[in-house]
Amino acid sequence: MTATLRIFLDYARTPIGRFAVAADEEGRLRASGFTEQHARMERQLQIYSASPKFSIARESNPGGLTEAVERYFAGEFAAIRGLPIAPFAASGTPFQCAVWRALGEIPFGETRSYAEIARQIGNPAAVRAVGMANGSNPIGLILPCHRVIGSDGSLTGYGGGVERKRWLLAHESSAT
Repeated sequence: MTATLRIFLDYARTPIGRFAVAADEEGRLRASGFTEQHARMERQLQIYSASPKFSIARESNPGGLTEAVERYFAGEFAAIRGLPIAPFAASGTPFQCAVWRALGEIPFGETRSYAEIARQIGNPAAVRAVGMANGSNPIGLILPCHRVIGSDGSLTGYGGGVERKRWLLAHESSAT
């Protein structure tokens, strides 16, 4: 029998909506993202709730992660740099994991196109697949999928909504 993984869930207050932080017992992020009008995060929380492999408990500021997210929204961008993240292997394909690692390398205040990410991971023809992997990123904001834009500079797609993406990019523009 497999042991049940305890997930500690909290919500950060942000200027653009409620933001969920899900951490394991070691204080590593398992999932994060906006919960209002954000299907990916809602699905992730449902998976945790419905699976006997996980148990969810509400906990205030698990591992200091909620506070770090709130500090980011207050303008302390470095607060989320280097937060502990659980390994992706169980939740993503090798291709998705490569995309998610590439997301983590995009500096605050900068953007990359889907095509640039595809080239970075050594698969330049996989632009659409990069978009799909970006959209399934389990650790929003910390792995900044909002910093990926269209090659023409357009704010194409964002699970939390294009208006949130625009807000986040404007918020981070002061980091440069």
